Amino acid sequence: MAKRKGLTFYEKKKRFSKEMLREIFSTLFYCFAAVLVAFVLVFAAGVKMNVIGVSMEPALYNGQEVLVNRFSYKFISPGRGDVVAFLPNGNPNSHYYLKRVIGLPGERVQIIGGYVYIDGELLVEDEAYDKIADAGIAASEIRLENDEYFVLGDNRNGSEDSRSGNIGPVNRDTIMGKVWFQLGREGESMGFVK
Repeated sequence: MAKRKGLTFYEKKKRFSKEMLREIFSTLFYCFAAVLVAFVLVFAAGVKMNVIGVSMEPALYNGQEVLVNRFSYKFISPGRGDVVAFLPNGNPNSHYYLKRVIGLPGERVQIIGGYVYIDGELLVEDEAYDKIADAGIAASEIRLENDEYFVLGDNRNGSEDSRSGNIGPVNRDTIMGKVWFQLGREGESMGFVK
């Protein structure tokens, strides 16, 4: 038999080395562990609840699920513009209300001509909010105590909030947490609450 002259190519089978397999499994394990830890932290620190009613439209819709961070206010105070979950008058038999913080402790709040005034100054707000038709108890100036907040729904004319005599200013002790993430329904996006 004659020998072939020229180049010959041998196809080597590619094999996974033990180190490569170990690296792949290690990477997969750490990715899975990171996702699991993030999931546990989000749901341990947060509470999932449904929006009830149309008072927070267009930011939040009736039936939409949101996550409430119940630990954030253990370290910081609620800020103007935060959406908070609270029990009206601390009533444990009520459902949690979701409203936006407008007035902070120590401030004077009044609604004049359909607009909110804080310490005598017009509060500059998003133009998407309707002019307030009924000032309720805020027609007269309300001075907030050191642990009280004035809250309004984004749907200003379809909300029961701090303007209502049966709710009034919200006490810090009745605030469960900050609404920080909205879960999308079909056709809606998920994201942080603004």
